[in-house]
Amino acid sequence: MKKDIIIPAVTDIKLALVQEYNEDFKTYDWNAYLINEKAVAIEMVIIVTHGFSKKQKTATMRHKIAKLPAHAVAKIEFIQENVLKLNNSFKVSFFLENRLFEKNFLIKKNTIKPHFASELSLFNGKKGFVFD
Repeated sequence: MKKDIIIPAVTDIKLALVQEYNEDFKTYDWNAYLINEKAVAIEMVIIVTHGFSKKQKTATMRHKIAKLPAHAVAKIEFIQENVLKLNNSFKVSFFLENRLFEKNFLIKKNTIKPHFASELSLFNGKKGFVFD
């Protein structure tokens, strides 16, 4: 029975963590973005995020994007610096051509460091990380 279930592979959907200057607080903050590199829009996007380790767990956050156009970017959430000390899970589900797709992104603890960040042309040269 399980062998009959077809789970389509997700391509051209990426996650970016971008370090951006916050004018209000005069700090550099990390923000998560969803990138749709597809030539078509995706719809009813649900993103479930949480941070975790063996001893700690953050609250689960849920975000909805009604429609993410082709070749577009949408901000998901601000990520506090202390949450980057945990593993961070981003589960993305969406509809494309009346089919449900799901992709999981796992950012391992202590891997997001400003000195390892690269300039991201999609974000006007701001530094960050992109995950497939």
